[in-house]
Amino acid sequence: MSIFSKAIKNLCHRVRLLTLSTLLCGTFANGQQPLPMPAPELQKLQQYQWRHGAADCQEDKADPIEIFRYDANTYILRQNKCLHYEAPFIYLLLGTEKALLLDTGATASASRFPLFATVTRILEEASAANTAKPLLVLHSHGHSDHIAADQQFQDKAHTQVVAGNMKAIQQHFGYGIDGLHWPEDSAQLDLGDRAITLYPLPGHSDDAIALFDERTGWLLTGDSLYPGRLYVRDWQAYKHSIARLLKQTRSLPVTAILGTHIEMSKTAGVDYPMGSTYQPEEAPLPMNYQVLDTLHQLLQTAPDPRRLVSEQFIVQPLD
Repeated sequence: MSIFSKAIKNLCHRVRLLTLSTLLCGTFANGQQPLPMPAPELQKLQQYQWRHGAADCQEDKADPIEIFRYDANTYILRQNKCLHYEAPFIYLLLGTEKALLLDTGATASASRFPLFATVTRILEEASAANTAKPLLVLHSHGHSDHIAADQQFQDKAHTQVVAGNMKAIQQHFGYGIDGLHWPEDSAQLDLGDRAITLYPLPGHSDDAIALFDERTGWLLTGDSLYPGRLYVRDWQAYKHSIARLLKQTRSLPVTAILGTHIEMSKTAGVDYPMGSTYQPEEAPLPMNYQVLDTLHQLLQTAPDPRRLVSEQFIVQPLD
């Protein structure tokens, strides 16, 4: 074997050892622990083609709510874009003791948008012997396209709705009472063998939050980070929130970041116009954890509010 061949062989061996040691006990450059290969369910979600509206909504016959079953205890719902162009995503997470619904969509009417009936059916089908599972309704934030169907859940048995505003969230999780400080501290929620961590995330709105689900490894970021236009009302608060979220979640086994809309196309840096009801080439919903670091680094280049364009999102300050 030539000296050159031996050198190449030794180099390859060292690379393999380095790669193996990193996977087993190392960390990535951004400090996050290395992740296992994506679960089949996550690969399915990454490849899933959501219904993306219609060229002529008058001819659209699709159901008002699309249901994606991630596993037996995890569901993602999407509102039909022909019913409302925002087409928000809604998350339903089931524990052994209770269920969590994150957001209620952009349409109030139960006849046009039967969210309560849909969630009730899922819970009944998922619960053993039709045992009633208490439902907690939270909101990623209090904008109208995420709280519109709250009234469908009001005064229903075994259901608690936490209003979509900062005061209600703070009261429910004990901020200012149990030594928790908003927005610096995270809060905990136990659904029964399913731990959820809440992170205050003001900037898009003052009541914005993110949730980390230990069961799936999902970081649910609402309108603060998703494949689309990230509207920022308080620039400095948003910068602090993203930096804080990155620090708080860096050591967690985050498998995906999931937001509440899709507005980007599959073409890097190109979004669909606001109000679009047809997005045939829209980007996938899941984003990898590195996107959070990318957002943080991009924000550090902008001391003052300005539009920032990345491959997977666009930061858009609001006056």
